[in-house]
Amino acid sequence: MNSTCPAFVIGETVCLPSIRIPFYFSLRQSMFNDIPDTYVAIAAPVLTFWLMSLTFHCLDVSGWRWLDKYRIHESEEVKSKNLVTPGEVARGIIFQNVMQTLLGLAWLTEPPGVSVARCQSEMEGLGRTLVLVVRRLFEKEMGMKILELRGAEMTHWLYWWGIPAAQFLFAMFVLDTWQYFLHRLMHTNQYLYREIHSLHHKLYVPYAFGAFYSHPLEGFLIDTLGIAIAERAACLSIRQAIFFFVYGMGKTVDDHCGYSFPFDPFQLISGNNADYHDIHHQAVGIKSNFSQPFFVHWDVLLGTRMTREDIQERRQKVKTT
Repeated sequence: MNSTCPAFVIGETVCLPSIRIPFYFSLRQSMFNDIPDTYVAIAAPVLTFWLMSLTFHCLDVSGWRWLDKYRIHESEEVKSKNLVTPGEVARGIIFQNVMQTLLGLAWLTEPPGVSVARCQSEMEGLGRTLVLVVRRLFEKEMGMKILELRGAEMTHWLYWWGIPAAQFLFAMFVLDTWQYFLHRLMHTNQYLYREIHSLHHKLYVPYAFGAFYSHPLEGFLIDTLGIAIAERAACLSIRQAIFFFVYGMGKTVDDHCGYSFPFDPFQLISGNNADYHDIHHQAVGIKSNFSQPFFVHWDVLLGTRMTREDIQERRQKVKTT
């Protein structure tokens, strides 16, 4: 087994070797010197929004001709088709940022201290749960053999990789579900669309700064509250939450950036990308592609997915009739 543990299962408890800290984990109480992680969780997504938006804005005004082949729309379309000015968008975004910050201060709590002893205690608890599960799934002799051979390794992998990854994926699923059904409701209910959601669709041609331009009530319900519920439902640690908030913010900005880059990591991970969401902002696709921000499974399952090929087929049918 190892030099410190004669066996993995010892009576009613488990014995684990010394903790091996993975590369991504830090035992520092705060990631950035004396700045509490809760403040980082609040500030990081806001900074991500403005940094990414400014980057795409620089591309928009650069005049670089090589970008033309990646633009979803011509530059002039932004000025001619959008019904809201950049100044109005900026004011709406700043209000959204303030609202998110206030909710974050009320929602997020100070995390427990980071220590080797705490990690060891949690891993031992996980190891005891693993013993119960394996004993139920396999015969006693087979279960004990599996536990003695791989119990410590399985516990280590589950604690540092398996469970954190599952939590993150579950948080993504919760947010996707929350936003799909509320977003779809905003379109199917005429009052909600007219009084609330139509504000976002004044951006007929999306651009990065406009990703979170919406009615304050919509911004609170769909975006701010949605991501808070996903964080709490998945029981994310404060550092998992930081990554989740930043990734969700970056993905949403990228989905509205107006470019279809073949080398954009956000657009390579999922079919729910800038081109996919752009279809939703056009008249032909306004009742489709409600999924946001991560995956498209709800659109596929519920028949609301529309692709560029679907649009071409519709146009061909119109021509032939």
